[in-house]
Amino acid sequence: MIAVTPRPRRGREYLDDAEQMDTLVVRQSLGDVARANALFGGTRAVLAELARAVRHAGDGRRPVTLLDVGTGRGDIPAAAAAWCTRHGVVLETVGIEKSESLARIAADHTTVLSADALHLPFANRSVDIVMCSQVLHHFERADAMTVLREMHRVARRRVVVSDLHRSWLAAAGIWLASYPLLFHPVSRHDGVLSVLRGFTRGELGELVRQSVGQDAHVRYRLGFRVTASWTPAERDQ
Repeated sequence: MIAVTPRPRRGREYLDDAEQMDTLVVRQSLGDVARANALFGGTRAVLAELARAVRHAGDGRRPVTLLDVGTGRGDIPAAAAAWCTRHGVVLETVGIEKSESLARIAADHTTVLSADALHLPFANRSVDIVMCSQVLHHFERADAMTVLREMHRVARRRVVVSDLHRSWLAAAGIWLASYPLLFHPVSRHDGVLSVLRGFTRGELGELVRQSVGQDAHVRYRLGFRVTASWTPAERDQ
């Protein structure tokens, strides 16, 4: 019998080595990721957490600052800024990408820095909201824990992690949907592997707990997504 939840896979996604790829392929693949986010729940999951986070972050007297770790095409912070504008909140966004080629592409959608998620170039508690979307599964466990600690260190008000819920159904779904959506073969490969590198709700919660020493609010979201969020200030109060 095939297990409902597959065992975690490792492997290497093509976009993990974006500097070695043709720029046009990278742009198309990032565009495919952005479309998948919009269609299948990635953007919606982050915005649902952002709505909660803004209530924790804003004091009405200054803009809310947001850092997106591993911003990809920059579509998530762009969507977050648009959502905040509609709700009367001024949001200042910055993304980081280790790959300079990805950073140049993201610059079309958000302010972006070329930086390493393992060593965020920001002071302690210097950004209101620190988030990452579909990024954590790219790291081996030890590095993923370092990323979470860095996000926890930098965040003043809220940390938001959104990733893929690992399942055979989600893997099959992205494979099948990639054909009518005309995804590039790179996107098809990376999409399926991303799902199989994702998390269950329990796994993500435990990873946060072991990394930063506190419990996160972990939720399943539509579209085979799982989110975790917490307030680092709780650590000091």
